[in-house]
Amino acid sequence: MKLRAKSLLSILRNSNHQPHSPPNHHHHHQQQQHRTLVKVRLKWVKNRTLDHTIDTHTDLKAASLLKSAITRSSTGFITSKSISDWQKLLGLTVPTLRFIRRYPTLFEEFPHPRYPSLPCFRLTKFGTTLHNQELSLHQTHEADTVQRLSRVLMMTKNKMLPLQSIHPLKWDLGLPDDFDRTLVQKYPDHFRVVKGLNGLLSLKLEQWPEEFAVSELQKSSENRKLGSFNSEYRQFKRGQTALAFPMSFPRGYGEQKKVKAWMEEFQKLPYISPYDDCSIIDPNSELMEKRVVGVLHELLNLTMYKKTKRNYLRSLREELNLPHKFTRIFTRYPGIFYLSLKCKTTTVALKEGYRRGRLVDPHPLVQLREKFYYVMRTGLVYRNKGLDMIPQLDSLANDEVDAAEQEGSEEEEYEIGDDCSDEEASAVEEDSDED
Repeated sequence: MKLRAKSLLSILRNSNHQPHSPPNHHHHHQQQQHRTLVKVRLKWVKNRTLDHTIDTHTDLKAASLLKSAITRSSTGFITSKSISDWQKLLGLTVPTLRFIRRYPTLFEEFPHPRYPSLPCFRLTKFGTTLHNQELSLHQTHEADTVQRLSRVLMMTKNKMLPLQSIHPLKWDLGLPDDFDRTLVQKYPDHFRVVKGLNGLLSLKLEQWPEEFAVSELQKSSENRKLGSFNSEYRQFKRGQTALAFPMSFPRGYGEQKKVKAWMEEFQKLPYISPYDDCSIIDPNSELMEKRVVGVLHELLNLTMYKKTKRNYLRSLREELNLPHKFTRIFTRYPGIFYLSLKCKTTTVALKEGYRRGRLVDPHPLVQLREKFYYVMRTGLVYRNKGLDMIPQLDSLANDEVDAAEQEGSEEEEYEIGDDCSDEEASAVEEDSDED
């Protein structure tokens, strides 16, 4: 495994170079790491368009998890009794039984073979077709999945994560349901299941694939420079400049003098790759804060929807070398991250991943999930009119879902935090301070 402290030292040495300063490099590094950023406290702004997207994905994820439970079952169905206490697990705001009955196009209800009064649910032919397509997609894009999982492990201090921390992220990362068995068996040179220092079964990275150790920010910056032959990226490669995080604010916010000064100072700090060893960085420095932003930026970039639950990130805090109160980063950098309080939980989204509420660059698995959601919504519309009223969906296997059928606003709707409910505003404030 290759620790890249040398490249980090190069970044520290070249950034903020002061030609007339004495040649005490250690003192100079400490001094520049503690560079003071302008302290700006922005009001929380509610993005109704992103909230709506996150709300939609919550139902989609719950239905997908129920589908997976059915396919894992030895009987090929699940009972209403077995799912009665899954509401919190699925992130639902309604009872699970009521939720699953909303979607007759996916879940077919029938009486238990031995206990007629016990409702059971199995996949409809549409649900089975989409499930088989999903299995096929996982096989087709297996190399991409191996890379994504490897990169998550590469960001951790011991190059390993407890399986109990990865399992909640399966849907977000686009991992196969049985990744801890199939991928480990098929790629023993990449992954191994071991017992961690805490006694928990963990997934360990077996080798360091250097070609994976390039962050999404570095990739996007390099791609932008290739066409224009701009010297900025070449300067970054030589350690002479820093990469800038894309930022977007509600209208007017980004033009405020304090905000502009803060953004400029933050962007001038050296960019530290989340794959570099950070042990030589002062944990209380502004440089470490930018490194934390970079780690969270990269991790969200590796997810299918450029978002995940805040609590999932908290469970990775120690392994990712994040500070105790790292969640305040999300409210401190609202141009990069968005906090949503939909569905009685806090979701963190990467703002650059969305445009008008829709993903900028959807993964093929996301496109299949859009079909899945279309089938769900069709069932919701027609569920009170009898299954015979449901339009024919047989062609769905080969057809793209019309973009007009998908949820999404043409414009993003914002609402300043002061105009939101007291409960929402206090939840954001609490999130910025607790951990």
